[in-house]
Amino acid sequence: MPNIKSAKKRVVISEKARQHNVAARSKMRTLVKNVLKAVMAGNKDEAKAAFALAEPVLDRAAGKGLIHKNKAARHKSKLAAKIKAMN
Repeated sequence: MPNIKSAKKRVVISEKARQHNVAARSKMRTLVKNVLKAVMAGNKDEAKAAFALAEPVLDRAAGKGLIHKNKAARHKSKLAAKIKAMN
């Protein structure tokens, strides 16, 4: 454990940021999975609605540095292609 007051504060702040990042990453993954579930179920309208919710969350995660911008773009591209391929 740190002895210096500023170091103790950094431990608290770092843990708070880590918890926030864990929650944001979990939300992002859940929304992506919701799109994939809708695609697997063959429900195109539900998949489009789920994608509309997931897309801004992916962009926000990339903007805040939670994931790389190319990873967000790759996820959005793959999901959009899966939805488009549905008949």
